[in-house]
Amino acid sequence: MRRLNSFLFIVLFGISCSVVAQNKPATEGNNTAIGFELLKNLDIYSSMIKELSTDYVDVINPGQLTQTGIDAMLESLDPYTNFIPENLVEDYRFITTGQYGGIGALIHQQGKYVVISEPYEGSPAQKSGLKAGDKIIRINGQAAVNKTYDEVSAVLKGQAGTQVNLVIERKTPADTFVRIINRENIKIDNVPYAGVLSDSIAYIKLTGFTQNASKEFRQSFMKLKENNTLRGLIIDIRGNGGGLLNEAVDIANLFVEKGQEIVSTKGQKTDKNQIHYTSSAPVDTEIPIVILVDSQSASASEILAGSIQDLDRGVVLGERTFGKGLVQNVVPLSFNAQMKITVAKYYIPSGRCIQAIDYSHKNKQGAFDKIPDSLIREFKTRHGRKVYDGGGISPDVKGSGRKISNIALALYNKFLIFDYGTLFERSHPSILPPDQFEITDSIYNDFLNFLKNKDYKYTTRSELALEKLRKEAEKEKYYEAIKGELDLLQTSMDSDKKEDLNKYRDQVHELLKMDILARYYYQKGKIIGSLKTDPVLNDALKVLKDSDRYAGILAGKYSQPDNSLPGSVEEELHSNDGQ
Repeated sequence: MRRLNSFLFIVLFGISCSVVAQNKPATEGNNTAIGFELLKNLDIYSSMIKELSTDYVDVINPGQLTQTGIDAMLESLDPYTNFIPENLVEDYRFITTGQYGGIGALIHQQGKYVVISEPYEGSPAQKSGLKAGDKIIRINGQAAVNKTYDEVSAVLKGQAGTQVNLVIERKTPADTFVRIINRENIKIDNVPYAGVLSDSIAYIKLTGFTQNASKEFRQSFMKLKENNTLRGLIIDIRGNGGGLLNEAVDIANLFVEKGQEIVSTKGQKTDKNQIHYTSSAPVDTEIPIVILVDSQSASASEILAGSIQDLDRGVVLGERTFGKGLVQNVVPLSFNAQMKITVAKYYIPSGRCIQAIDYSHKNKQGAFDKIPDSLIREFKTRHGRKVYDGGGISPDVKGSGRKISNIALALYNKFLIFDYGTLFERSHPSILPPDQFEITDSIYNDFLNFLKNKDYKYTTRSELALEKLRKEAEKEKYYEAIKGELDLLQTSMDSDKKEDLNKYRDQVHELLKMDILARYYYQKGKIIGSLKTDPVLNDALKVLKDSDRYAGILAGKYSQPDNSLPGSVEEELHSNDGQ
């Protein structure tokens, strides 16, 4: 124990001295005081750990205790400053590179099982015959039932070239089989689909900004351009949470002249103050562009959309973006751990920072506040249009995503859409191509039969309001007088809910369609299948087909109507469940 105490003290004292050395200022003053404060508190911390390990009534775990302290410390900062222990470094490598070693399948927790959600097309999982709905029973001889998603995910991942032995249950507990799968380096495409829509308008879906995103995007665009006379381009970054800053700069560079500032960063240290310019000749500075965004478009997505907007190079359409104007660096720590730390804020060409939340201090309730309206400032685009900071990119053509109904949300979250898709795939060896497949009346009626005796109870906002009214009436002693009316209202609501499967049939249709398409045509098939019925995409097509309107928007002459644009049901579901 004494050896452990001495080791902890030496390590922490060494860290404290290193911190002071790194922060030693060229001149005396405030920095010296900060350095002393760090040294003092690190010394207090090491003394405290030493005393706890010696005198506490029970044996402590210094590593666990330190981890608790680290988590509590970082919780007082922004949510993007994270400690990365050695066992999670591979997960963070995937965030930046889009690659990891594994079998190549999405998984999810469903009761006591971890289930295959969707094998990636061409992955070891898909080539070995794994399908959506397969339950993982054992991994490398160890039971996987009652294991968590994280526990199973950690075992499935591993160095490329190594093997993993899976026991899979498909239809029934008696229907199990073994698959020995060679792990590979799994690469997730940043551009899962690119194609040409009506009137020669190109469409590119961009889902990430990992390494080589700009290369993938350029190749996709140039291929479309070489084979078609394009009249416009739609870049879809809805649901794209961002990634590498330089990839966003390089994609903007494809449509903006060389030497143009795209984004600058400003931090506490001067070496974090940088300006990022386009460095190459563009490939097309004339093609009309519409960028689709939503509330989940963040970080690098906002750099791309915001720079295109500030330079009046294209129209931004959809919802206000997330508002993440913070830059992170990953730095190495002792014992192969790492830390992702916010080092700067970024500013797009007009000079605005679009960070939505002030993480510098918490309010009285212990939460971080959004930037108040009183502090939001006006900026100008290249041609003089008014734009604002303090909360994401506000689109030129506004829209709020279609609100998902309670019935659709319940069917999705309780995996009833997914489970029906599993049964459907087992009884249908093939389906029509993704641009032709639809949920027919026969399929929907079959789904309704599947739902019989299934639990998909849900509470509407109206029911919540009614329950609140009951409680308030009881408090104020009005309940007995109005109980009859409240009961009648509840009965009416119950009756109306029975019609929700018909009332919101279009939403349930879309969810069923996307789930089934994924089983036959994977991610690309889902995107193709959604193109015809995506109302936000259709609105983008209308903007590009109306050259006067497009030019008017960029000239600041277009007056945005108050009506909102419905969004994709599936996109809103994924933004709700965080998957």
